[in-house]
Amino acid sequence: MPQFFLNKRLILLLVSIIFLVALIGFSLKERTELTWPEQFIKDTTGFVQLIFHKPAQLVAGFFENIQDIKNTYKENKLLKERLDEYVTLEAQLQTLKKENAELRAILKKRESLRDFVPIQATVIGRNPDRWQEIIIVNKGEQNGVKKDMAVITPEGLVGKVQHASQFTSTVQLLSALDQKNRISAYVQGKENVFGLIEGYDEKRKALLLKEIPFDAKIEKKQLVVTSGLGGIFPKGLPIGEVMEVVPDQYGLTKMVYVKPAANLYDIDDVIIVKRKIDETLQEKEEAK
Repeated sequence: MPQFFLNKRLILLLVSIIFLVALIGFSLKERTELTWPEQFIKDTTGFVQLIFHKPAQLVAGFFENIQDIKNTYKENKLLKERLDEYVTLEAQLQTLKKENAELRAILKKRESLRDFVPIQATVIGRNPDRWQEIIIVNKGEQNGVKKDMAVITPEGLVGKVQHASQFTSTVQLLSALDQKNRISAYVQGKENVFGLIEGYDEKRKALLLKEIPFDAKIEKKQLVVTSGLGGIFPKGLPIGEVMEVVPDQYGLTKMVYVKPAANLYDIDDVIIVKRKIDETLQEKEEAK
């Protein structure tokens, strides 16, 4: 017998190959039913797939949810940053709009002050402890500012120059609690009614117009302006409007609560008013 047939391992391998080829050929035939080994293998494989399919889906879904959460977090963070940028831009826009409106109003006011020399100034300081009394502006003696000059906004009178240094000035507001802070004024009407702005009511946020004749006829909403009789403030600067008329404490005269025309709590830009007559006198003195 040849040595080739004596090798049992080789014989076993050849038999296995023949058997495998036979199985393959058998499985490729069209059949209505599967053999029991095929059914066993197929059922076993399906059962194993069924056991591991749902857990695999849950694990895959868990990691997908984590990725979705990360993406949502990034998008949320980006949207918050964009929102912060929008809020900042909106605030800047509102500030620019306000400044633009104020500057336009001041420009119009400058054109209307034909009898006066307007000196435009910007508020650079305000003490929180004396918020309703004093502001500091960026114009001083170098710009022609002097003590007791009237200070206005486009809405109306806000105060007077209390002290002027070379480059800045201190302005005393109408709301300052100062007994010496008096302004000669009158109520506009068919017959002008004269009096003195003297004091400020913090509760009502109103100026006090005193020394009004008891028989004077004054109604609400009438305008109150400077009379120019005090020698400090020019004539015709708006102060406010009548809120209420009451008898004084002695019953001999009346007192008028005046709502300020200007906002004394929110002041950014002002006009310091210099009368032309004062400027003319100064030029004559310098010429001498």
